[in-house]
Amino acid sequence: MRIAIPLVSLGFLAVCGLYARSSAMSTPYVSAASPQDAGRYLVIVGGCNDCHTPGWDQSQGRLPESKWLLGSDVGFRGPWGTSYPANLRLFVAHTSEAKWLRLAHAGMGDPPMPWANLHALSTRDARAIYAFVKALGPAGVEAAAYVPPNREPTTPYIVFEPRQPARP
Repeated sequence: MRIAIPLVSLGFLAVCGLYARSSAMSTPYVSAASPQDAGRYLVIVGGCNDCHTPGWDQSQGRLPESKWLLGSDVGFRGPWGTSYPANLRLFVAHTSEAKWLRLAHAGMGDPPMPWANLHALSTRDARAIYAFVKALGPAGVEAAAYVPPNREPTTPYIVFEPRQPARP
C-alpha cells in the first residue's frame, strides 16, 4: 500500500519531534504540578502522538493514554529507505534516564523524525517526557524494522520524497 503526501506536509510533520525551546532560554517553558504532568503536556504539544500513536489524528486527540506512543507499522519512505515510528513505551521501559538524556541531546536516527527539535529540549523537559512515558508502562510490540532504500517494505508506507511539478 502506497500513500503519497504533498511536500507541504513536511512542515506539519516537523512537529512530530518533541517540544522545542529557544537555546537562549535558561528555563524550560513548562511548569506543571509534576514531571509526569509536564511530560504529558510536552508529548501532546510536541506532536509525538502524531506519528508514534496509531489513530491519534483520526480520534482528534481523544485516544486514551493506554493507546499512546505504541509505535506504528506505517513507514516513512524516502531516499534514506523506510523508517518507522518507534514504540516509545517499550524503548523507555528498557532505557535508563541517563541514556534517554544522551539520545535527546545528541542522538540521531532516521528521517522524518525532527531530531533538532528533540535536541533543543531542556534537560528538565527531557526528564519530564521520560517520566511520563515511563509511567505509561510498557505495552504493545516493537515497530517494524528499518528497510534499506533498495528493498520494498512489506507494510503500508507514506512516500516522503520531494517532487518537481510537471512543466507545461
